Order: sequence, then C-alpha cells, then structure tokens
Amino acid sequence: MLITRIKLKNWRNFRNVDVSLRDRVYVIGPNASGKSNFLDVMRFLRDVANPTGGGLQKAVQDRGGITKLRCLLARNDPKVSIEVELAEKVDTDPLWRYTLAFRSEGKGQQRLLVSQEKVINLKTNAVLLERPDKNDKQDIDRLTQTHLEQINTNREFREISEFFANVTYLHLVPQLLKHADQLGGYRIENDPFGQGFLERIAKIHEKYQKSRLTKIEEVLKVCVPNMKNLKFERDKISGTPHLWAMYEHWRPDAGWQREDQFSDGTLRLLGIMWTLLEGDSLLLLEEPELSLNEDIVRQIHKLIWNMQRQAKYRRQVFITTHSEALLQDESIDAREVIRLEPTKDGTLAQETSAEDLALVTDGGYTVAEVLLPKTKPSNVDQLSLFKP
Repeated sequence: MLITRIKLKNWRNFRNVDVSLRDRVYVIGPNASGKSNFLDVMRFLRDVANPTGGGLQKAVQDRGGITKLRCLLARNDPKVSIEVELAEKVDTDPLWRYTLAFRSEGKGQQRLLVSQEKVINLKTNAVLLERPDKNDKQDIDRLTQTHLEQINTNREFREISEFFANVTYLHLVPQLLKHADQLGGYRIENDPFGQGFLERIAKIHEKYQKSRLTKIEEVLKVCVPNMKNLKFERDKISGTPHLWAMYEHWRPDAGWQREDQFSDGTLRLLGIMWTLLEGDSLLLLEEPELSLNEDIVRQIHKLIWNMQRQAKYRRQVFITTHSEALLQDESIDAREVIRLEPTKDGTLAQETSAEDLALVTDGGYTVAEVLLPKTKPSNVDQLSLFKP
C-alpha cells in the first residue's frame, strides 16, 4: 500500500495542506520551510500506531507537546488534523481514508484528547469508525487513546495500523555505523541513524543476505565501479557482524576492505539500497545526497528506481532534498515533486502546476530547471548583500 493523498490542518508550520502523492515523492523548498516537518507526519502516525510505543500521548509528548505541534496561526480552531488516503497503486482508486484530529482538553488537567478519529473503507463506502461515539461521551478518558493503537479495537482496519507502524525513517550517519562498538549499545528507538544496520543484515537468513547484497552490488556498479564481491561475515572471535568488499587494486587480492574503511557516501548508499529491499512499507529519506559527489548524486533517482523494480514489494519513498544534481535526472516525473513555499499564513505545499508540468514533459526542461528556482527568494538580490 501507499499514501496517495494527505491533508493537514494546523500541523507545525502548515496551516492547511491537501496534496496528492505518488510512489516517489520529492519534497523541496528553502531552508526552514518545513521539509522535515512534512516527513514527520508519517513518523508521527507510525508512533501512534505502534502498540508498544506509547500511542498518541507519547507521540505528542516526544515532539514537545501539543503547543509545539500546533501551528502558531491556529487561533480560532486549535485542533491538529491529519487525513490520509491509501491505495494499492498510484493512479488507482483509494481503498482507505483515515482521519485523526486531536486538541488540548482546554480545562482541568489540560489532557490531550482525540477530537475526531474516522476510518472509511472506500471500496465499500462503509464507515468503520467514527469518534467521538456514545461510549467516548460516557467515558471521556477513552479519548486519550486512538483506536489505531489498540489491537482490540482496530481489527476491522488493522491493515492501516500495520502500514503506519512499519513506516521506516532512515538518515544513516556513517560515523555511527563505523564506530558502533566504541559508542556503546544505546540506540534511539527505531534506529533512524543506522547504528544497528549490520545487526539488521545479520538477522536475515544467509540465502537472502547473499541475494540482496548481489542485487545491491549490481546496482551500485554505476557509482562505485571498482567495488565487487560485496559480502557479509561475522568475526570468528568476537562474532561482530561486518560487511566486506573487494576494491580492484593493482595488487591481486590486496583490496579487501571492511565497512569501517568504506567511504561515507558508499555506506549511505548501501543503507538506502538495503532498506529499499527490506520491506513494503513507506520509506522516508532525508537528503540522501549528503557525503556524495555530484556525479553520484545524479544517479540517485535511477538507483532508487532500479531497487524498487528489484524489490519483492515496491516501497513508496519520500525524499527531502536541496540538490540540483539529484533533480536534474530527466526521468523524474514532475508530479513526484511537492514544493514547499513559506508565506505569512504558513507554509504552502504545492503540487506541480499544469504549466510547469508541460515545461518538463513537453518543453525538455528538468525538474531542477523548472521547480528549484521557485524555492529561492525572489525579492532579495543575493549579490547586493556583498555590495558596500
């Protein structure tokens, strides 16, 4: 499944959002426009849906409370609202619509309460859940939890709950992976920075390890042409998991390197490629171009596309980026781009207009040429800042 539409109200710096989404989504915009906040909507739904993770209350608390989540412009209607539509494929009718809205109680304990939770099976048009219901009104404490997070109440729409609970966020930090032993065993929940990446590989059956690493090696040849024989092994003495690769060298068999000798860029690419093969849930990537030179960055879209095709299940991928090199790929569909535009009334999330779409599809321009200039301030002459 994938998210084909999202509507937000009063979420962080977004006052109102209503955009359609495809199986790859590039989120672009100037600094501090809310790219990470846009991705955090999906992470938030993951945290709510996780039955062992504390649900709605912890998800809001981890983000600093309702006052940090609610848009500063939300004066007359203080509730925060998220609505998503889910489908099996892009350009097909959605199967589900899930809506969650919440607010502060406004009196007494100032508890966080669900003000709306609704599930519609769009295939049958059946409303499977609509809250608050009569039981909620008789027992207000029920509104401190969503039905999404409760196994005993989400049976009819558990498919949605499991989809959200398996959302993956990856922003692999190579140094954490290279020096995991020295840094100790503590890891942030869900390991978003890849410190436990090697342990994840170790948990997979050897047959599937080899199969995935072979696929990754084949795809990565375009970026790291001198790397071959990518393999996984445990240290015979300590049992510590390691990745190894042969780097072609003028001396035969002299080029074996371990993951702590790989470049930062190679490790980031390995993490992305492995994760694309690892499951079928939504994958969130922040600025995958970091630590990579421009020639390799230009290949990222094709790398993701190739891995999506080879995966057993095709993961939807959300990507934030500032990179002109990445967006120069002519195969990027302009409909895959969501452009964030800060305004005095909050940040707008814009789908590509018909005019801009025509420039990309018929005019021979790239997404970088058409859309990136719109993310730069137009009312300030940058060079004038350096004039006396």
